[in-house]
Formats: sequence, C-alpha cells, structure tokens
Amino acid sequence: MAREGYPFLGICALVAAACWWLAPSQPPALAAAIFFTILSGFMVFFFRDPSRQIPDVAGAVLSAADGRVVAITPVEGVDEYVGDAATRITVFLSVFNVHVNRIPIAGEVDVVERRPGSYKVAFAEDASEKNEQSVIGIRQGETKLVVKQIVGILARRIVCYLQPGQQVELGKRFGLIRFGSRVDLIVPDTVDIRVNIGDRVRGGETVMGVIQ
Repeated sequence: MAREGYPFLGICALVAAACWWLAPSQPPALAAAIFFTILSGFMVFFFRDPSRQIPDVAGAVLSAADGRVVAITPVEGVDEYVGDAATRITVFLSVFNVHVNRIPIAGEVDVVERRPGSYKVAFAEDASEKNEQSVIGIRQGETKLVVKQIVGILARRIVCYLQPGQQVELGKRFGLIRFGSRVDLIVPDTVDIRVNIGDRVRGGETVMGVIQ
C-alpha cells in the first residue's frame, strides 16, 4: 500500500471502530459503521502498490501509469523541453486503476515544475495544457521526454517525489495522483511507439515505445 494512503485509511478505520462500538446502544451508528468499514476497504484498494516486473527491452520507454491509452497525438509546434517533433501519449486513470506513478526511462531529472490550472475532466483534449499539473523532464543521453501528472474533476492532489538533478531508475515509483486523472508522456520522434489507442497499460511494465 502506498504510504500516502495511510492517513485516509487510519481516519476511516478509526471512525468505523467508533461506530461499531456505539452500534449496540445507538442503532443509527450501525449504518455508519458499515459505510466506514467499506470505505476503509476502498482506501486499501485504491492506494494499493503492487510490485512490477520491469521488462528487459533495450531502449524501452515504459508507461508511467496504469490505465487506458485514450490519445496518441503529435505535439503542435516544438515542445519546450523535448524539442523538435514530439508525440503525446495520454493514459487515463479511473478510480479503479493503481495510482502509483513510475519512471518511464532511466536518466537524470532536469525539470520538476508544478503548474496551476483548472479541473476539467481529465480526458478532455485541452486538459493537457489547462489543468493543474506536475511536469517532469527526464534526460537519458540525447533522449529527452516529459511526464505530466494531470489532475481532473475528482483528482485534486498530485504527489511527486522528484527533484531536479536527481538520477532515476527505470520503473521506480516517483509519485501518484489521488482519485482518478491522466498522465501524459511526451516523447521525441526517435521513439518508435508500440501502443495503440484503447490499449490497457501498466506503469513500470508496459513498453510504450523503444528509443531508436
């Protein structure tokens, strides 16, 4: 279980225990006890943090998140970090997906920037630019890519552990977004994309593309 989930689980479990204790003498507390017990189970489910098998694929660019690929689109103009021609791969996370995010390529973190914004539905096309987000630039040799943790209507909290200058390993955990959202992966045209719209992907495990 991700450490960020323990406060939520603790509160729900404490309230559930108190309601169960009151239930014999206060019948209305029984419904609350059942509700908070179920909610405690949901917190364990939502903040689950399963281990992942990192694929042994040379030049692999892995998915940074669990979810479904909802868009693969060329970036208009020149991306400010990746440069030249680039492609954006968008993964939408529902509340039922694992929300721990993972490093797509090993290398050095050049950029970690928090950008304020709106809270549109995460699958909206312009959410990539207008919604509140965390923008992470990672460099591996000549290859640069961007990971965006983007909030949605329900997701209002981004957690990112990374700092500029930090060396990162492929597939390692680097943060999460609470309660459903999207993650964009912006890659240069030197990456051969290996996924299609509609594919289900797993963070730290699914090969999104291969550096050529």
